[in-house]
Amino acid sequence: MSHSKDIRSMLSEHEKDMINEELSHYPTKRAGAVEALMIVQRQRGWISDDLLLAVADHVDMAPAELDRSATFYNLIFRQPVGRHLVLVCNSVTCWLMGADRLRERLRSRFGIDAGETSADSRITVLPNVCLGACDRAPAVLIDETLHGPLTADELDRLLDSSLSETLP
Repeated sequence: MSHSKDIRSMLSEHEKDMINEELSHYPTKRAGAVEALMIVQRQRGWISDDLLLAVADHVDMAPAELDRSATFYNLIFRQPVGRHLVLVCNSVTCWLMGADRLRERLRSRFGIDAGETSADSRITVLPNVCLGACDRAPAVLIDETLHGPLTADELDRLLDSSLSETLP
């Protein structure tokens, strides 16, 4: 597959090195394509169309095929997200244990609903089908740290302490 030199230069040498290291653990480049996207996303925050083209070129996939994979995984972001992510579990267990109160607290605190990013781009709140923490329901994932069980007040205190450097 041959794209313009501009597309190939979209990935930094560091990103290419990290992707190549990860791809060495897979039988084919294509098998590691989703992980390649995650590597770039960890560096950039989200996967733009141009970055998707660059990764597709790097892993020898058609861009449309890689986009289908990217849109299947709910933790690959194809639109910009806030500097901090709050994933609220919406499994039946978390719902029964009060996840709706956590979502309401996030809505009142930041003025955004699930699936939205605050106007200052500090935080994105996303629903998540299951965080795999039914024993800790209701649970949220803040950035990459799982928390639960939480009340709305505990969520406020957690946000105040863990994100105090950037959140009001």
